[in-house]
Parts: sequence; C-alpha cells; structure tokens
Amino acid sequence: MQKVLVTGGAGFIGSHLCDFLIGKDYEVICLDNFLTGSKKNIEHLLDNPNFEFVESDVTKPLSSSLLDISYIFHLASPASPVDYQNYPEETLLTNSMGTINMLELAKKMSAKILIASTSEVYGDPLEHPQKETYWGNVNTFGPRSCYDESKRFAESATYVYLHKYNLDASVVRIFNTYGPRMQVNDGRVVSNFINAALTNEPITIYGDGTQTRSFCFVSDLVEGLTKVMFTEGTTGEVFNLGNPEEYSMNDLAKKIREMTDSASDIINKELPPDDPKQRRPDISKTERFLNWKPVVSVDKGLLKTIEYYKSINN
Repeated sequence: MQKVLVTGGAGFIGSHLCDFLIGKDYEVICLDNFLTGSKKNIEHLLDNPNFEFVESDVTKPLSSSLLDISYIFHLASPASPVDYQNYPEETLLTNSMGTINMLELAKKMSAKILIASTSEVYGDPLEHPQKETYWGNVNTFGPRSCYDESKRFAESATYVYLHKYNLDASVVRIFNTYGPRMQVNDGRVVSNFINAALTNEPITIYGDGTQTRSFCFVSDLVEGLTKVMFTEGTTGEVFNLGNPEEYSMNDLAKKIREMTDSASDIINKELPPDDPKQRRPDISKTERFLNWKPVVSVDKGLLKTIEYYKSINN
C-alpha cells in the first residue's frame, strides 16, 4: 500500500482529499497544526487503520514518522483573505520555509510532490481568462502580498528543485473553491453570503458588485488534484484547477438569497485594496492533459453547501 502525505490535511480542501485517498486504499498521513484547519474535519478518519494524524507545523523539523512516502500533496497554508491577513507571518513562512521542507522531503524520499499554488499569483489580472502562461499583475507591497508573493515563491522554489534535483513535482493553481467544511467565518464570498442569508442578516458586497469570480465545488477540485498527481507526464507542469463559469458578486448574492428563501438585504461597502476585478481560469490545458473539467453545477454545489451550514448552525 502506497503512503501519501497531505499537509494541511485537516483544512477544508485537505480533509476532503484525505477522504478521497482513504477511499482509494492509500495509506494517508495528515499533517496539520490547526492554525486554520479543524480536528472536526478529520475526526471520522482517526480510527481508520490507514490514516495517521501528525500535529505539526511544516516550517518546523519534520516528524520521524514521515518515512517511505510515495506522494506529497503540499496544501498547508492559510488561504482566505481573513486568515492570511490575520496570520501574515505564518503565511509567509508556510509557503516559503514550509515548501522548502516539503521539497527536501520529496527529494529524500524520491516522492512525487504536488505544490498547491493559487489563482492569486495572477493578482488583479490584465488577461482574461487566465492561462498558465500569464505572469500576473501583483502588488508585492500590500495587504494581500503575504499570500500572493509567498505562493509565487513556492512556485519558484519548485522550479529550482525540478531543474537542480530532477524532482518529480508539479504545481496547481487553485481558483475559488467552496463546499462543506468551509469555516463559517472563512471570509470568502460563498460562506459570507450563505451565512448572512441563513440568518437574514445583510448580505455585504464589497464594491459595486460587478467584479466576477468562478466557483469550483470541492469534489471537482479534489478529483483534479489527484489527476495531476497520479497521471503520467505531469512532472514540471503547472495546471489551473477551477470552474470557468463566471458570476458577478451581484448575481451570486441574488442567487443565494433566492436559494435560501432569505429576507436579507443586499448592501454595498468599500472594495478592499488590491481586490481583483475579474477571476476566471482557462482550463484548456488541464482538459487536454488530464481529461478533467468540473461536473458539479454551481446550483447543485451551493445547495450542498447551504445544507452543510444549516446542519452546523442548528
């Protein structure tokens, strides 16, 4: 049985990935320090003989149990604007020193490693939709830079290890992802809108609401991550993973208010600095290489997410 390490495995995406891998009969080591993850996300796995939890920080010396690993999914990092602005130093270190530690572990174990990057490396894009070849329009000296720039560093570090040590590594740029296990106070638009709607509180749109995002349900994203990892020929490649369907914030707010039968008002506040005006992945490379594209519609995914928040709020 092959052993897989998932850093950030108690987080929103990481815990769903652990579920998927356990279901495919991999032996899974989940590493997390609970900075933004939650033990609740993995407690159903703790008694599984093929699952091991290691409470640790990827920036610190690695546990001696991390041996004979065949695959590493490096997902550890605060990912929502609320989290990475609350933990800017931790975000910088996780995506720099933490990434170097994971690349070193992959080198030592001769393991294949997948580095989870982000659509934020594109910044406020001047190209639309964004292809993997686009270099981005990013502010290096602002409130979002701790995340954007440390992820860009993580990609650069991966490039160095690929070419200096012939590491078996690939990079995925994750676009907006949503679904069950997102924190209630996650700070991202889907969780904000749904939880406001469920409590009939005002749904707050920052800016005029014409800015757009594309939303990928978590099960689609997990399938994409595993296809990148377990498909031959992905070494040294960068892949966008996301849903190319694009929604304005105004349309999303109205859709969620209608789906929850909410009496919430929709209000507007000032747009935060460096907030991107458009965000949509070009996934043509991912479709061509991996035969992957999202299959869960936004309506179906939102219904599942609404039901999740209802279940934890009751």
